[in-house]
Amino acid sequence: MMLTRRLIVCLDVQGGRVVKGTRFASLRDVGDPLELAEYYEREGADEITFLDISASMEDRGTLLDVVRRTAERLFIPLTVGGGVRSASEMAQVLRAGADKVSVNSSAVKNPDMLEECAERFGSQCVVSSIDAKLCQADGRVRWEVYTHGGSRRTGLDAVEWAAECARRGAGEILLTSIDGDGARTGYDIALTRAVSEVVTVPVIASGGAGNGGHVRDVLLNGGADAALVAGILHDGLTTVGAIKAELDVAGLPVRYAPERVAP
Repeated sequence: MMLTRRLIVCLDVQGGRVVKGTRFASLRDVGDPLELAEYYEREGADEITFLDISASMEDRGTLLDVVRRTAERLFIPLTVGGGVRSASEMAQVLRAGADKVSVNSSAVKNPDMLEECAERFGSQCVVSSIDAKLCQADGRVRWEVYTHGGSRRTGLDAVEWAAECARRGAGEILLTSIDGDGARTGYDIALTRAVSEVVTVPVIASGGAGNGGHVRDVLLNGGADAALVAGILHDGLTTVGAIKAELDVAGLPVRYAPERVAP
């Protein structure tokens, strides 16, 4: 029996507002995080991912008050990321109401943090967020891990790093293509497949959704267990329901909002 595929709505938050850009730049305001989270839950989103995108760059913790107020209004799982630098800070985010916590820059700096967090809170709470950019090195194509909002190169191979994160206890991999972010030209299928083939934990594809067909393709051909969507929903180009209907037609099992039925 095929597992239900998840459609996750991402809220990139800066200064208490949801923003969206292209390739992690040219950010524009698209709304209030609390209102959008509630709206997308009603539309049938399976989960909400709240990313405080400026926390690492500003060397501060996550905006816990916004997390708390958002969590209080949601019944679907909430993943929170941005600025979580230790197991104790992850505990604070979980206490604020998050179901899962995403870590990126801090895990690269201190990989042992993944093991500590998995041991204290369980792997199901730990999401390894990987921002990857296509590059060429030694005559071969590879993807390099970037941190601090896509501004710092690490030299790490994204596929190898994903495998290490899973070995260290991450329960999910949130894999974002920097090249595809906001471009709406489709997810990086090759990157997603490469990571999916080396880990046994769920992989969430992110970066590049331009329509429901792109979501379908990364789930069918990229081996992703879930897809993250943002800009095309914020701009009203499609809806959660329309994307799920397209996945349903393709034979991918989805969960519909309680008041909705499959078309």
